Amino acid sequence: MQTPEPSTPTRGALKSLSPLTLVTIVAWVLIVGSYLVMPLILHRGFRLTAFGDIVQLVAAGFACAGLFMNTMVPQKRSRVFWVLLGAGCGIWLIGQAVWTYFEVFLRQDVPNPFVGDVILFLHPVTMIGALALNPHDQRDDLNVHIGYIDFSLLLVWWVYLYLFAVIPWQFVAPDVHSYGVTYDYLSGIENAVLVAGFAVLISRTRGGWRKVYMHLFCAALAYGASSVLINVAIDYNGYYTGSPYDLLLVSSFVWFGMAGIIAFKTKPQRETLPYNEETRRWMSLVAMVAVFSIPLMALWSLWSTGIPREVSSFRVGVTQVTLLVAAILIAVRQRLVDRDRLRLLNESRKSIEHLRLFQAQMVQSEKLVSLGQLAAGAAHEINNPLTGVIGYSDLLIDDGSLNERQKAIAEKIRILARRIKTLVSSLLSFARQVPTEKTELDLHHVVSSALHLSNLDLRGTQITVENLVGESLSPIVGDANQILQVFFNLISNAVDALEEVGGGKLVISGSEYDGKVVLEFSDTGPGIKSPGQVFDPFFTTKPVGKGTGLGLSICYGIVQEHRGHIECFNRPEGGATFRVGFPTASNSGYVYETDLAAHNQRT
Repeated sequence: MQTPEPSTPTRGALKSLSPLTLVTIVAWVLIVGSYLVMPLILHRGFRLTAFGDIVQLVAAGFACAGLFMNTMVPQKRSRVFWVLLGAGCGIWLIGQAVWTYFEVFLRQDVPNPFVGDVILFLHPVTMIGALALNPHDQRDDLNVHIGYIDFSLLLVWWVYLYLFAVIPWQFVAPDVHSYGVTYDYLSGIENAVLVAGFAVLISRTRGGWRKVYMHLFCAALAYGASSVLINVAIDYNGYYTGSPYDLLLVSSFVWFGMAGIIAFKTKPQRETLPYNEETRRWMSLVAMVAVFSIPLMALWSLWSTGIPREVSSFRVGVTQVTLLVAAILIAVRQRLVDRDRLRLLNESRKSIEHLRLFQAQMVQSEKLVSLGQLAAGAAHEINNPLTGVIGYSDLLIDDGSLNERQKAIAEKIRILARRIKTLVSSLLSFARQVPTEKTELDLHHVVSSALHLSNLDLRGTQITVENLVGESLSPIVGDANQILQVFFNLISNAVDALEEVGGGKLVISGSEYDGKVVLEFSDTGPGIKSPGQVFDPFFTTKPVGKGTGLGLSICYGIVQEHRGHIECFNRPEGGATFRVGFPTASNSGYVYETDLAAHNQRT
């Protein structure tokens, strides 16, 4: 029997790695490893030059691929962040392609100054612009447009610096030494700003984005160091493609690609961060200083005696164009600031108005609570003697010594006393605060209780109420106090509407169809001005102090909680109708606790 060959630990470890991790390892081994080995094998010449140029193109392409992988994320700021980073590497790839064209296809040394230096100089600019997006910040209400303008001013300033300091020594008054020195200084400062930007982002994050920023920071640091070494070597004629100077450069682009792959795998979550006003002030201050430095630099060039006249004239022209572009950006920024201030002002006004309405509602709620407590105490005090009145009236009726007239008077006393007891019971039921308890309800009884409470408002008015809700309606499942509150509010609103026209009639009717019980509260009042808004919070057509606009909103929430519906409309013959529907107990899906306990006991 042939035994299977045991797998080695290395093979098992490779199988456990994800495809993207394997791609990253292969990139480090093939791109960086080959660049480390080949200069030891090949001597300086065309083959080493061609190898170095091609590997640098591959490394930059790997960086672009790794960064552009994240451009499909749903967050807009994150997409733009990765697009700008990938565009930075893509711009460098174009500059390297021009460099390769000279050395590989034309087989000649790259001229110094190099026509593609401007491309290589500007590629970190888009990366610096990406720093303003803060893709790690979860807030979607960030006014990033102002930040875009501030960084656009800084980017214009960087381009102006290159045109001001470098270009004159390349085209206007060619001077290789001055060109190399100014280019090296500007390029070093530019890369230092990029590295510092990633360091700031690392200090502001704690989650998955921190790991991504750390890799981007290391990649930018490696590129900045390699750029300084290569630029100095070029100035002293000590650089050639494939030299050890390129090893750190190739490693930086592979690292950029690895950072993009890590972000694609981990999909770092955005974080909730506190708003930092100092950051925006710092950005605005730097942008302002950059803009004001533009004319100062032109004046310095004019007053300096060691600068050729044609260079000063070129710099003045570049300054004028740059100031025009900066003025346009500042105008756009001011427009965005004004729009943002108007938006905040409108939101503040709305918040103050809602606060006032909420304050009025709280005052009204406190009044209702006090009134409920007073009503509950009075009802208890009335109940005690009322119980005696009912008891004594029962004894009088049962007393055989009384004549018919006395018994009739005693019967009237008992009827009136029981009516008072029903009213007191309704007051107690409405006033006390009890937990929600859904049971079977008879809507006829609930409507009658609501009418008993409302009768106090109908004394001495020309308002009549007709209750057509029959006892034959199917029961519903709900909380008695909450349904009572809904009906009481609807009746009270109808009474207020009828008082506006000096009186009228309110008809309450009930029907049943399609497994629902529907009640209609129809009045002959003036109707509703805005039927589509009456259920919105704080919306009211009553004068100030008469209502807070929360009654119907609360009614709407109660009805929705009971799986019902409520609507209102104006009738063609005049007046308004509120229609409230509830599913019957058999169609509500409600399971009684007693039935559930009995079912559990049987099973």
